[in-house]
Amino acid sequence: MRRADRLLQILQILRRQRGPIAASRIAEELEVSLRTLYRDMVALEASGVPVRGEAGVGYVLEDGYDMPPLMFSALELEAIMLGARLVDGRADDALARAAKDAIAKIASVVPAPLRSHLVETPLYAPHYQRETRTVGPLEALREALRDERQVDITYRDLKGQMSKRTVWPVQISFFRDAVLLVCWCTLREAFRSFRVDRIEVHSIGPERVPKPRRTLFAQWLKQRDMALQEASARIESPLTVRGI
Repeated sequence: MRRADRLLQILQILRRQRGPIAASRIAEELEVSLRTLYRDMVALEASGVPVRGEAGVGYVLEDGYDMPPLMFSALELEAIMLGARLVDGRADDALARAAKDAIAKIASVVPAPLRSHLVETPLYAPHYQRETRTVGPLEALREALRDERQVDITYRDLKGQMSKRTVWPVQISFFRDAVLLVCWCTLREAFRSFRVDRIEVHSIGPERVPKPRRTLFAQWLKQRDMALQEASARIESPLTVRGI
């Protein structure tokens, strides 16, 4: 890789990160030595790029840096099309249409030599039949996520019992056999996951959730990671035999 291309790739790595990234991770992705990377970072700083680095923390690109958009690579176009096909096979009709519209917009500006990598990408994803009753709740729940609004739902559990909940949406997870709403449940005062196809009634309230969705997501992620670590520790811990 030419040095000019490598510098642009470093900028792209920094742009996609939400926080500091270690020099070792950047070097590993670029397949260069740390010494080479450090020289590249010095070159970026000398050219006026606001890159800030701290030992033990990593590098970050300061806010406000305006960089002209770069053309997609063939690999990036393949990834975009595969993602659109995954959305078409798993999400609701409105989101599937949005994915197709996005592909059409990208195809209209991509140079002809690259366009085939997008529209003729030989990468496909399974198409799962979507239940009609999940379409309405999905659209409403996505709207609540965007606007950070609390949602009142009536939920039917595995035993068929109904319960009313007020929830603060955190994220929607698309799995092969189910679509889950991850949220804070005010009734249980804990994070819960609800299958969207079991939400019988829903309404978006005018009240905004008391905490930003980003904060709720960070709290849920921390709790999930702790639960996974505890489960892993229970599995790996040796069995003890108590003497008679």
